[in-house]
Order: sequence, then structure tokens, then C-alpha cells
Amino acid sequence: MGIFQRFARLPLKPTCIWSLCPQYSTDLTAVGRALIVRSSQLIQHRYVHNRGLGTGPGNPGSAPPRLPFSRVTQEDLAFFRTMLPGRTITDPDLLKSSNVDWLKTVEGNSEVLLRPKTTEEVSQILRYCNERNLAVCPQGGNTGLVGGSVPVFDEIILSTSLMTQVLTFDNISGILTCQAGCVLENLSNYLEERDFIMPLDLGAKGSCHIGGNVSTNAGGLRLLRYGSLRGTVLGLEVVLADGQILNCLATLRKDNTGYDLKQLFIGSEGTLGVITAVSILCPRKPKAVNVAFLGCSSFKQLLETFQCCRGMLGEILSAFEFLDASCMSLLEKHLKLTNPITESPFYIVIETAGSNATHDEEKLHNFLEEVMTSSLVTDGTVATEATKIKALWSLRERVTEALTHEGYTYKYDISLPVEKIYDLVQDMRGHLGDRAKNVVGYGHVGDGNLHLNITSPSKDPALLASIEPYVYEWTSEWKGSISAEHGLGLKKRNYIYYSKPSEAVALMGSIKAMLDPKGILNPYKTLPDNIH
Repeated sequence: MGIFQRFARLPLKPTCIWSLCPQYSTDLTAVGRALIVRSSQLIQHRYVHNRGLGTGPGNPGSAPPRLPFSRVTQEDLAFFRTMLPGRTITDPDLLKSSNVDWLKTVEGNSEVLLRPKTTEEVSQILRYCNERNLAVCPQGGNTGLVGGSVPVFDEIILSTSLMTQVLTFDNISGILTCQAGCVLENLSNYLEERDFIMPLDLGAKGSCHIGGNVSTNAGGLRLLRYGSLRGTVLGLEVVLADGQILNCLATLRKDNTGYDLKQLFIGSEGTLGVITAVSILCPRKPKAVNVAFLGCSSFKQLLETFQCCRGMLGEILSAFEFLDASCMSLLEKHLKLTNPITESPFYIVIETAGSNATHDEEKLHNFLEEVMTSSLVTDGTVATEATKIKALWSLRERVTEALTHEGYTYKYDISLPVEKIYDLVQDMRGHLGDRAKNVVGYGHVGDGNLHLNITSPSKDPALLASIEPYVYEWTSEWKGSISAEHGLGLKKRNYIYYSKPSEAVALMGSIKAMLDPKGILNPYKTLPDNIH
């Protein structure tokens, strides 16, 4: 702590005060070849109650017509109730929350929610549904932002909420094996008691499930330090559409025998199989954690600070996040959070995590002195205590929450070359003018991930038409990705060609057709409507 007290007394820029945080088309083709149908064959031309996306084929993000899946009968319900007594939910009131996404922009009308506890029960459910041609929507914590975790029509919801067992933990290797329904925060608490941590951290950690995290290849706040789930997930247990259990639940760091099948399911959004268990490599809990909250007067200076940060903090740098002044205004207005530093156009959250407090504090002190004396940073505060660290992190983690109070929000999760991240925000402001209430940007500088959010008082089709496809064309021009970590789900599926060549998308369709020939798993999601 002493080093930060000394830092506060350094004769630097007089307006900059360092302190400890005071509180802190007509042809539609299903993804399975067996389901290629024409509009004249469709059982029902009915669109989902899609709040805000618009309906009909005019909007690529809206729901397509319902495919000719079977409908749930009383015989089906009798089967499920016999297999899952007390865990076959048909009460509309209890189903309501599972039919609506977290943003309340997509709503399905499923009449059945199934809550298995074991992989064997998931296998029986999918085998039966595949035989009956009943569509299934796998669902974890339902915290997704692209409509991937809720039914589009009347798909059966298969919830992993009761699959919450930690199966094994090896405290030598740090490998955790657990069921897919474990809540991320609960796993974090379990591991911290054993001096380990999860390799990912998300704002939705109190609700999201590890199975959903893996299914969407969630990134989060620690990706800069620990990498993506494609590296930390060592094995998966997956139930395929026909009920076959694929046990690839390896706990080995190295296994070069054949194809790495688990990678097919990571990020596939439940369209290829239902993940029922995960083995994941967990790092040791750091003994010393520091968080700095800094202000920058330009995004150019923010990027220069990032370069300096990587060079001077090196191995202890675990996160480098940013938010703009508009985000801060929303936090103050709607959540009554307090900005702990002088108002700035941009704010940075830097986290260090290491094994030696004195060593880490010295490195952080030297870094802060450098960015202050070079005027890259205009003001800042540092926290070392858990409650104050949490208070600083809330200024980044709660931006999404603050946006929910601002009216209707159009959300974009974009990956770009780091130097182009904020150019998109500025260009979008110029493009939209006063048609948008707010255009804000925040995200993960360390991995080039921008969260672009555009608000309006209410749903505005004209505004949406101005945003899309402009935002995707802009991203494609700079060789970016239209989905960095949220997935494609329902909302973004038809925009995949902005990030992937048609040959790659066609191959994805072939894989889907092979693993799920009837297309029952999470239909209308991830892959575009026109795929053959």
C-alpha cells in the first residue's frame, strides 16, 4: 500500500490526483438436408413475437417461418412426465421467463420446459424428440444477447438448471470437471476456497451457466490473461441430436489423437449437440490483485497507454478494459454510481494479478508514473482491497445494465483491429446523427472487442435500417468479425457472410446436416436461412 501513498505525493501534473478508491427468400432451407422445404409446404406461416427485431423476411434478423416440426401432444407430455416427474413444466406462468431473452427483445411460445438432472436423461429426451421430430431449444442461464437461448416458436426448452454438480477437481493440475448447469459464480466461489480461479469472468457470472459459456465461446474480462475457452476447455461431454452420448471429457493438457472434436461444439450455440459436462483448466488464485481506474483525453492516448501497459506490466496484466464518457453518464444517471476521478472522454480499467504484492505494486507504480509524466493519463485511482476493487469493476461490468434503462438498445459485439475500435463508434455517430438517442462504446481493448450500443426511446425500424447493414459493412471492410463473443443466435445468423466466406458457411451446413439431420437442435439459430 505504501507505494501508492508515495505515488500520490509525486510532483506530477497538479490536476491529477491518485488515490485509493473511496468506494469502490421464398425458398427456405433448414440446416439439415432432411428439412429442405418450400414455403408452400410450411405448416404455418407465423412469426415469433419478436419484440423489436421486426417480423417477416424483410429483416434478416427477424424469425423465419416455422419449419415443419411436430407439435407436442398429450402423449409426448405423458412420456416426459413419466421420465421427469415434477420436472416437466407446462404452467404458462412458470414458462414465461424461459420464453423471453434477458434483453426482453425476443419471445417464443414454448409450452414445455424440461429440467433433466443427468446426461442420461438428456439422452433420453433428445432420442425421443429426434424420433418424434420435435424441435428443442437448449437453455442455460438465459443471459445471451442475440436470441440464441430462447425458443423462436414452440420448441421444447431443455434447461440445464438442475445439472449443477461438480464432478471432480484435481488440486494439483487445477482441472475442474462439472455438469453444464453450474453457475459461473458458484464455480468461482468453489475454486477460490481451494486457492484457484475460473479462467473466465463475465458480468453475468451470477446467472450464466458454464455449459452456455462454452456453447457460445464466451470471452469476458480475463481473456487477455488466460486466453479463450478454446484453449482452457480440455474436454466435453455432449449429447447429439439422436441421443448418442459423446464422451470426450478428457482431463489431459496434451492429447493429439485424431480430430479435436470438442472444438466443433465450443461456440456452436447448441445447434450441434447439447453440452452436459465440461472439464476446464483453472489457474491458481493470484495472491495480489490491483485495479487502476484511469482517465484519458483521447482514444489515441488510450491506445498508447495500452502499449505502455503491456510492456511495463507484462506477466501480471490480467485485464485492460475501456468505456467512453457516454457510458459513464449512463452509469451515473441510471445506477447512481459515482465517477471516482475527474471527468474524461475515456476511462480505462486495468487489473494486475500476481504472486508477490510488493513486486506487483512496484511494477504498477512505475507504469502509472510513466503514463502520468508523459500525459497519456489525466487522472486515476487505484484499489487493492476486495470491496474497492469490486466498486471499480462495477463501472465497467454494469454498463449493460445501465443501458437497459435508456430505452430500446441495439447491441453490436464487434471484433476489430485494436486501432480501429473507436472509429466505428465515431463513424456511427456521424452516420446516424440525431436519429439515435445515444451511441456508446465500451469493451475489451486487450482482445480488440468493441461493444457498440445504440439507443432510442423505443423500437425504431427506421433507425435499425440505418444501422444495419451499415455496421456489418463497416466491420467487414476492416476485416473484423460481426460477433466477437456473443454468438450469432437468431438476430445475427443471416449476417454471417460478412465474416465468413460462403465456402466456410456451406461446410458448416454440412456438419450440421451430418450431426443433426432433422435439424431439431436450436433451429433458426447461428446458420443463415438460405444455407443449402
